[in-house]
Amino acid sequence: MTDTLLPDRPTPTVASTGRAGGVGAVGMVLGGALSVQFGSAVAALLFPRTGVAGAVTLRLTISAVLLLVVCRPRLRGHDRGAWAAAGAFGLALAGMNSLFYQAIERIPLGPAVTLEVLGPLALSVFTARRLASWCWAGLALAGVALLGQGGFDRLNPAGVAFAFGAGAMWAAYIVLSARVGGRFPGADGLALALTLAALVTLPLGVVDGGAALLDPAVLALGTVLAVLASGLPYTLELLALRRMPTATFAVLMSLGPAIATLAGWLVLRQALTLLECAAIVLVIAASIGAVRVSAAAAARPERR
Repeated sequence: MTDTLLPDRPTPTVASTGRAGGVGAVGMVLGGALSVQFGSAVAALLFPRTGVAGAVTLRLTISAVLLLVVCRPRLRGHDRGAWAAAGAFGLALAGMNSLFYQAIERIPLGPAVTLEVLGPLALSVFTARRLASWCWAGLALAGVALLGQGGFDRLNPAGVAFAFGAGAMWAAYIVLSARVGGRFPGADGLALALTLAALVTLPLGVVDGGAALLDPAVLALGTVLAVLASGLPYTLELLALRRMPTATFAVLMSLGPAIATLAGWLVLRQALTLLECAAIVLVIAASIGAVRVSAAAAARPERR
């Protein structure tokens, strides 16, 4: 989540980003967050017809096709390291989407994203290796404990486990997204990674979804899902990471649980208790605090 995790990517300077570029990058990240969380709410509407694996396959396959058509990525001229980064990015995308969709089938969208964000938070804490970071981690754990006061039985233990797994994949996604963005022009690396992710999830998706995947109404909803939850946010995030420090990006991404809660309430009519809302706020605050500490630790050697 921080620049210390990405030593091969130079931190943008004031001259290279500028105020207009910085505002534009912030808008890209927030727009991507809104898109992906409301896209996840749309995905939940597909589950009864396609199954979870079918929805994942539909999302990734249509996203890959759209990006391949738009980007027409070059297959030549890339070294082994670039292909390894793109391959790892594709596997991270497949794992993150599959695990997260399994989670939101079982627990509400807001708590699922709250638990998922603990993955990037843990990455930031371990990277900073500072007492303040561990204090923020403690606040996040307090938020999770508070969330459990509503009853993890209500949340479903399997759904909680899937959300934690998705969080680990999200941490890998943040690291690999910046690396792929630095090795491939435009969104070429993303298009190739999404293609691999689609191929990895295709067999199980076809078994789960069957003929429903070819239904015109399902395909139309799947196209909306692909644009909202994959193509648009991933492209915006990839472009934003070239215009802002990774730590700033991570702080903005920490708002995900709040946006997910709003999407779950508006689209899926998922109401949360005040206790659960307070837990989500604690995790968001902990994520922002940990990222700021990590960013300060990364910048300190540069002042010497």
